[in-house]
Amino acid sequence: MSFMDISRYILNNAASQDIKTDFGRFNGDKKVYIETYGCQMNFSDTEIVLSVLNDFGYAESGSVENSDVILLNTCSIRENAEKKVYSRLEDLKFLKKKNPNLIIGILGCMAERLRKDLIEKKKIVDLIVGPDEYRKVPYLIENLIETGEKGIAVKLSRVETYDDITPVRKEGVTAWLSIMRGCDKFCTFCVVPFTRGRERSRNLNNILKEAARLYLSGVKDIWLLGQNVNSYKHEGKDFADLLKAVAIELPEMRIRFTTSHPYDLSEKLLDVMASHENICKYIHLPVQSGSDRILKKMNRLYTVEEYMRVMRKAREMMPGIGLSTDIISCFPSETEDEHKMTLDVINEVKYDGAYTFLYSRRENTKAYEFETDIDEETKKRRLDEIITLQRKISYEINKGITGKIKEVLIESTSKKSEDQFMGRTDCNKSVIFPKKFSYITEDGKLIDKAELKIGDLVKIRITKANSATLFGEPLLN
Repeated sequence: MSFMDISRYILNNAASQDIKTDFGRFNGDKKVYIETYGCQMNFSDTEIVLSVLNDFGYAESGSVENSDVILLNTCSIRENAEKKVYSRLEDLKFLKKKNPNLIIGILGCMAERLRKDLIEKKKIVDLIVGPDEYRKVPYLIENLIETGEKGIAVKLSRVETYDDITPVRKEGVTAWLSIMRGCDKFCTFCVVPFTRGRERSRNLNNILKEAARLYLSGVKDIWLLGQNVNSYKHEGKDFADLLKAVAIELPEMRIRFTTSHPYDLSEKLLDVMASHENICKYIHLPVQSGSDRILKKMNRLYTVEEYMRVMRKAREMMPGIGLSTDIISCFPSETEDEHKMTLDVINEVKYDGAYTFLYSRRENTKAYEFETDIDEETKKRRLDEIITLQRKISYEINKGITGKIKEVLIESTSKKSEDQFMGRTDCNKSVIFPKKFSYITEDGKLIDKAELKIGDLVKIRITKANSATLFGEPLLN
């Protein structure tokens, strides 16, 4: 019996016993609202927390005003992310004054990193729960209600993967599927090993079953997710083996992954990507800097040439592949020449897009002790130069697609217009196009076609572009 057959049996058996598989199966009258900040892993974790709370009768609320529990799932990767959460806590003070029984909790990376500060200084915070302790959330809430005792659970685990929990997912055609947790790389600028712990991989068979369930529920596009997916290992199988297994089991499912580390991205993985049409031709591979000295100081474990070798091989094996990256500007002691080296890498690779940041000093990391004498004006200029160059390259790439026909998966209604759809290409480019379109039949009749829907694969002729988005017109398939 294949994983697809197993999943069909599970869903059919649940239906025959009148067991609901959606959120709120206990019709709980207790309401929880979760705001999520930061990376995709946090959004995946929110789905896990909702599932855990659902088993205790908590239903998801659509607003903070209509909630018994408000949880902020937080990020600590940069100082600005933490500032947003502190600001949000200030906003929530009025709700706490209005309803003293309201429970406010902090989940995620800030919970582990700043637990003492959050409990002692932010008096409105009742719960602090780290990424490996989400099973305890309902117990901590109930204990708070019964005893008034604030709850803290931030211990990191070497084994927790939440492999037995089915996340609560919103309706849609895309989904995150977590395959591993934590990171062992210990980059000198990064708090992830301290806030999320060491690497742990999920059972490969369970990942396949979950992917099959997602497909049967209507999901058309999944992202295999981890802090470093290339480090995945389970019973002698690596990430390339997992990716191949998912591609074979679900040939009609689009498959993507994030995030990769250049040190672990193998030619074997590129071979698997190139060999399967349903594996999207897109890689997000953070370079961080164009200087070997800075990379060594960051403890990134690769040189610029080793990174470029992967980029060249990817383009050679998959022409037209979409490539994006992360760049940290002004890492301590970065010189002007080293900044220019980063610009050279951007010019050579010609990324489709890049996430660019000024270095953010994080406590507990090794780089926290590094001295820097880069002034604020220089920081702003260097970051602006990186952003300006990347926007120029992104625009040139997108402009070169105008006139071409791309297959697009319709993901949602456009945020800017109810009359337009937003979809995504195989190489991860966003495309905006009208919901309604017309075509002329062979006998000369003009036909209005408005049958497109979310989840459809549609051919789009690209008519214009900017640095971030493509625009086009649907074609009759």
